Amino acid sequence: MQDNKSYSEVLSTPGHLISLASRMFAKMSEARLKPLGCGVGHLPVLVALENGQARTQRDLAVFARMEQPSMAQMLTRMERDGMIRRTPDPADGRSSQVTLTPTARSRLPKACEALFKGNRDALKGFTVEEEGQFVDMLKRLIANLDQAALVDNAGR
Repeated sequence: MQDNKSYSEVLSTPGHLISLASRMFAKMSEARLKPLGCGVGHLPVLVALENGQARTQRDLAVFARMEQPSMAQMLTRMERDGMIRRTPDPADGRSSQVTLTPTARSRLPKACEALFKGNRDALKGFTVEEEGQFVDMLKRLIANLDQAALVDNAGR
């Protein structure tokens, strides 16, 4: 049996700390985005559509790393709230093309600024170099997790 110190060490692991930071970021971001009629989950969709990186529900789900049913629900809410418009895809009758509405385009800069401010608040005291290193490490971590997920899924 392990001693209590060993159990408490789990609270200092990268996984736990990243999870805690993620929940705190999400809570802060949701509060800042709510007055704009947006949520944290909307941002990957809005950015992908604005930058032309995705046009269909399937492409948006891949881009945002979400399951298709969750993306479908989010797009339904976003359409209801006047943020996106869906039109039949001329190349594939079973699919829809998703586009931003003028409302979403007008809110996107404010939403991004709210998130940038949140990041500045969270990284207060970090040097520019430390911020860059931190982002690079997180990108590497995400790539490792993507690879681990592929291995796990291949074993099923």
